[in-house]
Amino acid sequence: MKHLSMVIVTYKRQELLKRLFGSILELESAPWRVVVVDNENSAETKAIVADFAEAADGRWGTSDADPDRLGGTSHVVYFPQTENIGGSGGFSRGVGKAYELGAEWFWVMDDDVTVLPGAIDALDKWSHRFQAIQGQRYDTDGGHFYWQYRFNTALAIYNPFSPAGWKEGEEYKECNALCFEGGCFSREVVKRIGLPDERFFIYLDDALYGYLASKVTTVALVPDYVVHREREVANQSIGSVRQLNSTSDMTRYYITRNRGYLARYFQLYGDFNPVGYGVGTLLNFAKELIRLLLVDRGHFSSSWARLWAGYKDSKKILHDPGWKPMPPLD
Repeated sequence: MKHLSMVIVTYKRQELLKRLFGSILELESAPWRVVVVDNENSAETKAIVADFAEAADGRWGTSDADPDRLGGTSHVVYFPQTENIGGSGGFSRGVGKAYELGAEWFWVMDDDVTVLPGAIDALDKWSHRFQAIQGQRYDTDGGHFYWQYRFNTALAIYNPFSPAGWKEGEEYKECNALCFEGGCFSREVVKRIGLPDERFFIYLDDALYGYLASKVTTVALVPDYVVHREREVANQSIGSVRQLNSTSDMTRYYITRNRGYLARYFQLYGDFNPVGYGVGTLLNFAKELIRLLLVDRGHFSSSWARLWAGYKDSKKILHDPGWKPMPPLD
């Protein structure tokens, strides 16, 4: 894949970041650039990235004959932020930085995964057919990680009934979502739909980006495994494949608030259904209450307060006359 840039967002997880860097050094094909967005702006992280850059350039050599558009030749670019802008902000600015450098492909991920040695080659074989590719993931226990790759736009929720298995002869599954945990997309996609929306802070920004990408190209979930999840979280199994993971009260707020942003984008493309959206909001609350009862078992009153605060702010976003979508870059 020509000028493939990995975009990694990290925040206060140095040990996991080291593990990810170690796996990158085992890749069978070299990435053109690795852009590391540090939301902590930490001296410790800066030192870890410097050591990684030295090892990466030592293994693959600097790209003196193929510098980036700012004249850089190292495979690794450290991009610290002055404040914590969340995963959404990190991916937005990280993709923007890689775009500025001249990247043609963007392979995005958090700091709590590792990459598989043949991952770039696995993605490359699909890059001739698709402009947006989502590879498979191994869960922390080494088993398959199920991802709800279809988004129900009428309800504004993930479709929990997206088939997990593969039919005979099925080469790929068409998606209308992406996951910024190993998702890969081309420069052409970024030009046409713009950068990821950093206003989300965390949660649903990748689902939206896949939705927008699906409006301009085919988003393909492919059977090849490309990353391994490394951070264990408490969960409750639901059936033989699906599971409900633990989350924080901060995330609960964004789970409900960011539905307002989704709705605004759905309105642009004629996919907003006010009745369905209301039903989806109720289903979203029901899911979070089940999560509280079965998985988190925390302080119900404080968790409910964050859910309700997110809901109220989502209504403000939905009716904000000054709201505008992220602009395309072409």
